[in-house]
Amino acid sequence: MNNYTKKLEISLQEKLRVFFVQKGAVISPQQYAFWRAKTADYAAVFYNSGKFLIQGAQIENIVAEVDAFLGGNEHLSESLSLSSCPVTSCEQACVPVKRIGVDESGKGDFFGPLVVAGVMVDEKNTQILLDANVRDCKMVDDKQINKLAALIKNNCVFSVVTINPVRYNELYRKFGNLNLLLAWGHARAIENILEKEDCSYAISDKFGDEKLIKNALMTKGQNIQLEQKCKAESDIAVAAASIVARAQFLKVMSELSDRYNIELPKGASNRVVDAARQFSSVYSKNELSSVAKIHFKTFEQI
Repeated sequence: MNNYTKKLEISLQEKLRVFFVQKGAVISPQQYAFWRAKTADYAAVFYNSGKFLIQGAQIENIVAEVDAFLGGNEHLSESLSLSSCPVTSCEQACVPVKRIGVDESGKGDFFGPLVVAGVMVDEKNTQILLDANVRDCKMVDDKQINKLAALIKNNCVFSVVTINPVRYNELYRKFGNLNLLLAWGHARAIENILEKEDCSYAISDKFGDEKLIKNALMTKGQNIQLEQKCKAESDIAVAAASIVARAQFLKVMSELSDRYNIELPKGASNRVVDAARQFSSVYSKNELSSVAKIHFKTFEQI
């Protein structure tokens, strides 16, 4: 197996990901990388460090195509180093195409719930999500979230764990730590999916020691391979989970605003403080625990 490597600018990773999708490659996560693209002839990996790797028995053609795609400026075919590696070294690094992505919404918002969502992808629905341009929810307008969330739910096994403010405040008092609470929510989302279908791999954004989620998993989740990494939203499964979680967060925020007839803003800005003061004057400060996360400094401010 031949092995070509090249150092590239990080900004090129998304451009190359789309290139390999159009070439018919299956995109999957890989440890310490933005993504891994796999076809019957080669595997390509774009690492978080900017290292770009192509592996395969005969890869001169794809190397030349990548060089041409980038406009020839990177001169891949001239500067890539060639070495051989055993097939096993590539295969052992492979991450399963079938995997569960987990992400949350509402963690930094004073008002509203904490929502954790899990989405399981496989070779079939991954392409559907890529074709629909599913990506990190922070890159999607809130007006488009519901449409993408519906598509994801119609094509994937998923789970949504909604921790409404009253329950959130109870759990925060119990755990005394946001990371422990997040781990509990992530573990519940994974377990719920495993109740519906078996899966051996899960990935989430890194927010603490991996053992936090692992220790919170129950019987079905104890044998799953769990990975946490920075910028996990670059993985299509985690991106899908972020959209499903965001859609549910916005839904509950709208319901709470309607119930109390006060617009509850997102985030934790001065506008949020003003809304919290208005809420307290109309109802009571104690009632805030029904709509807000009271361990936030915003609660002390009012």
